[in-house]
Amino acid sequence: MIVIENLLSVDEVAQFRANLAEVPFNDGKETAMGMAASVKNNGQADAQHPRVMQLANVLLGKLGNHPKVVAGALPQRIFPPCFNRYSETQTYGYHVDAAIMRLPNSADVLRSDMSMTVFLSHLDEYEGGELVIQTGFGEQRIRCEAGSAILYPSSSLHKVTPVTKGERIAAITWMQSMVSDQQIRETLFQLDQSIQSLINESNANREQLDNLHHVYHNLIRKFSVV
Repeated sequence: MIVIENLLSVDEVAQFRANLAEVPFNDGKETAMGMAASVKNNGQADAQHPRVMQLANVLLGKLGNHPKVVAGALPQRIFPPCFNRYSETQTYGYHVDAAIMRLPNSADVLRSDMSMTVFLSHLDEYEGGELVIQTGFGEQRIRCEAGSAILYPSSSLHKVTPVTKGERIAAITWMQSMVSDQQIRETLFQLDQSIQSLINESNANREQLDNLHHVYHNLIRKFSVV
């Protein structure tokens, strides 16, 4: 799991919220696939509404240009973000995201390797509504400040606990990675973050950095499928 802080600024969050307040929301079950429909209880912004499509495109631009998103997911394709809303008592029980998703208004499909939640509600605006992800180290319970995001493997069982007060608004999306193997992707991310850390050190050795870049890009070359 990768936490991405301040993906959106305070002003950008406010703009997203103001626009979402003026668009229709439908029953989230309408977009759930398979068994997920029986445990999904939330609202989802009408993906065909022009303003929602515009917001999705803005967020796509942010994701495609964010260094940590690119390093963590190595995205080949990103599903147009969806916007959901959980009011009091609403929840989404344990489920796993569909492995193959058809891109809207297209014959193309996407394999979901990584899932992302971008939080658009401030922590003091709601209670409950935790994103709970099952991992090899047990359940991880996540509530991020508005504008921050969590990136995690789509293969994970996960849920959103009931909102007990207020309203939780978020954007969700899925990514197909150029590197489908999760362990290799994690190793590449760790290597990238180590390189970035060294770059920020004033006494970093340029020759050593060049060698690490050489290894990193040759591993990308070996394991990526484009």
